[in-house]
Amino acid sequence: MDVFLVPLGTERHELYCEPSDDDEATAAIGASAPGFFARMRRRFAEMLHDAETARARRARGEYDPIDTWWERTRARVLAKVADAVAEQRLLWHLRHHTSACLHHPTDMTAAGALEIMRASMVRDRDRHSRWLVIDALLMLVLGVGLFFVPGPNVIGYYFAFRVVGHYLSRKGATHGLDVVTWTTSPCDPLIELRDALKLAPVQREARLDAIGERLRLPRLALFVNRICWPGAVAEPRPATTV
Repeated sequence: MDVFLVPLGTERHELYCEPSDDDEATAAIGASAPGFFARMRRRFAEMLHDAETARARRARGEYDPIDTWWERTRARVLAKVADAVAEQRLLWHLRHHTSACLHHPTDMTAAGALEIMRASMVRDRDRHSRWLVIDALLMLVLGVGLFFVPGPNVIGYYFAFRVVGHYLSRKGATHGLDVVTWTTSPCDPLIELRDALKLAPVQREARLDAIGERLRLPRLALFVNRICWPGAVAEPRPATTV
């Protein structure tokens, strides 16, 4: 597994990878054994699939008419899920690996890169542990009745998504710390990426796209923009019918 230590400033770095879209859904569905948690995992996979499909449609400029409160709510929920997918994809994928290569800027030592990686994993493990407890309690208090509503229920599915997502992220971070054997590899384009952050927006976008193409990371520019300039990557809002 290839993981990239992306520099987002002089002191800030974020871990990043690009597994295929279907890996998380396949892993989340798991065995078809009965039980409450198994149903939550299936609902997690269904919402994951819906969010990725909605994001892909928006990227192509395709929007469904939105003229009811429920449709607006569903669109907002799926947008939040898509953002969570982008944030947690690495940790979900890491659970299935026992070795990984950490690509880091060439002006950083291997020991320094591994130290940053481990500190990031510890923060993620602790953060997702806290949110797992919080969202599980919220689901029990506010959302348990929604699971029994017939048909697809986006609010109930969202609670399931958050709980299972935090569980898988915590598990991935723990796995990365305790099980995965890490190697390192210096990566020149990551230094170029750091320099690209100083450019004007148009030039920056072109440079980030070129770096992503060289690294075979087509979503890299979107990731960098989402972290550094979150307001600049808000997707266009669909037209509302009257």
